Formats: sequence, C-alpha cells, structure tokens
Amino acid sequence: MNLFLALASAMVLGSADFVGGLATKHARAAVVVCWSNMAGLLTALVFAGLLSRDGTGWSDAFWGGLAGLCGSVGAILLYRALAQGVMSVVAPTTAAAAAALPVGAGVLSGDRLTGLAVVGVLCALASVLLVSLSGDSADDPDSAADRRRMIRSVGLALLAGAGFGLFFVLLAHTSDNAGLWPLVWARCASLTLLLALGLIRRTPLRLPSHSARLALLSGVLDMGSSILFLVAVKGGSLAIIGLLASLYPVSTVLLARFVLKERIRRIQHVGVVLALGSVLLLAWS
Repeated sequence: MNLFLALASAMVLGSADFVGGLATKHARAAVVVCWSNMAGLLTALVFAGLLSRDGTGWSDAFWGGLAGLCGSVGAILLYRALAQGVMSVVAPTTAAAAAALPVGAGVLSGDRLTGLAVVGVLCALASVLLVSLSGDSADDPDSAADRRRMIRSVGLALLAGAGFGLFFVLLAHTSDNAGLWPLVWARCASLTLLLALGLIRRTPLRLPSHSARLALLSGVLDMGSSILFLVAVKGGSLAIIGLLASLYPVSTVLLARFVLKERIRRIQHVGVVLALGSVLLLAWS
C-alpha cells in the first residue's frame, strides 16, 4: 500500500508541475509559485484540521518549516538554472539529485535493501534521467563562455535537486503523531520566504485569470502529492518511498504527450518502461 501511495504521490506531483508549467506560459514563474503555495497552504490547513486532531509540537514545526524552506530554495535555484542552461541538461540533473538523496539518507539511517530492491532503485534512477531528457544536441556549448554557463547551470541544478530531496528527507523526520501539520508549517515557511523575496524585488503578484486558476490547481495538486508522500513514508522505507516519489517526470512527460501532443523521444519511452519495471521490482522485493 505504501508503494502505491508513493507512486500516486509522484504521478500527482508530475501533474502539478504540468499544470504549473502551463500557468507560467503567460505569467512570471515566481508569481505562479506564490499563488501555488497559497493554494497549497489552504489545502494543508483543511486536511490537517479534518484528519490530524492531535496537534503538533515545536520539533515537527521545525522539521516541517525547514523542509518547506529547502523546497522553496530548490525551486528558486531550478528556475535560475533553467534561465542559464539547457533544459535537457538541467532537468535530468535536478531530478536525479532529488531521487538520489532520499535513497542515500534512507540507507544511512538503516534501511536495508534486498537484491531486487537494489536493481529497482537503479532502474528508477535511470528512468528519471531518461524521461527528463528532451533537448537537442544543437544546444551543446561551443565556446568557453557557454561552457562556463553550462557548468554554473549544472551546479545550480544539483543544488536544486538537493533542495527537493531534502524536502522529502526532512518531512520523514517528523513524528508519526504530528499527522499532516508538518505540511502546514512547510507551506507557511515557503510562502513567507517567497513573499519576502517578492517584496524585496517589488514583484507584483497579479495574475491573468486563466493563469491564476492553473496556479491554484497546481498548488492543490502539489499539496495532494505531499500528503500522499507523508502518509507513505511514515509506513515504509525512506529510501524506496522517496525514490518512487521522485518519478514525477514520468507523468509530466505523459501529460505533455497526450494533452499537448508533444513528441516523446525514443529514449524517453525507454525511461517510462524502466520506471514501470522499477515499481514492479520494488513491489516484489
């Protein structure tokens, strides 16, 4: 059941990214993220109030808030990396780093993986890389300045992935009786950071109505994914649950294919097959 919840978390998160991407086509990404976080906070408050009646302590507020800050910093760094580098390099680098960190943290904290599970982990990591590849070789750097820009973008992508991975790891450190309240603290912290940055930069928070609706939907889906992940990781292995939750590029690519009619490269098809294979291997392990 926990594996199914983790996989559902990944699929919902990929859908949130897809919807958020549509919203940014006609609005600034930073503003879309702010609106998305506001919707996520309201969603977290509703579900925490309904399902988590025991309340929460300062420790859970700390871990949840820190997770939210890491996730927000990861998002900011990702946008900077995308602005400086090539998407076909930045996207898989970020996704791989986000997938690898929970696996490493889980193993270091005592998670034991069977032989089948190890093969499943390797297949999942490979699938994240392959599914995220989407650019053309024509974008390869051909000058010293381009290479330096590429190196900086890869560094930012690695840090962004670390931020997303830490979001998973830190949420797993919250207590079992905290329920969904750590997600409330996570959104409070991330929204505070984003609004503070918006005030410093004097960024107007207005959105066109269509983009606003998409941003709000993205926030609800993103929080739904976080809820599914938190429930799953409390009953399963951080290494495996965190890895499965990192398969979100699969659903983003599939939605782009069937909704936007975008072309999927052969190597991305291989990534989707590897993702399905990794789920089966982890389920049988």
